[in-house]
Amino acid sequence: MIKVFEYIEQLDCFKINDEFKSIADLLGLTEWSEVVWIGRYFMLDNDYGEHWFDNWDEREALEEKAFALGYKSEFLFIINPRIFINNKDGPCHTDEERKFFWTDVCKSLALSFTTIFAEARKNNLRQYSSSAYIPDLEKRIEQVQLKYLQK
Repeated sequence: MIKVFEYIEQLDCFKINDEFKSIADLLGLTEWSEVVWIGRYFMLDNDYGEHWFDNWDEREALEEKAFALGYKSEFLFIINPRIFINNKDGPCHTDEERKFFWTDVCKSLALSFTTIFAEARKNNLRQYSSSAYIPDLEKRIEQVQLKYLQK
């Protein structure tokens, strides 16, 4: 298992775990961020999930404080509890409750290499006829296995 996020308490937000970022980049899982594909699972397994961290206004508000702490605001992932409402049969919780819940989820979110590799393979097949296709994906997966699973 590998943790996806690191929580930055002073900013009440997240950044991508460096090891996870490296793996996502190597295996072709990075779109506008390394976690877009994960959001799709959280958001009823549809493409709306790529927007689970659309929070540019919140990032802008933290820009100076983040810079003072050594972070670039464009790399911060801030929980916006309003994104997690679809108004179909609810909401069942307040914004504050949703913020607590999703903060807890992201703090503890770790994925197995089985899940990561399966997503990389699926994504690579979709890219077969494009320049994003990774012909040596299996070798890259082996590299990750050697580095992380042999410990």
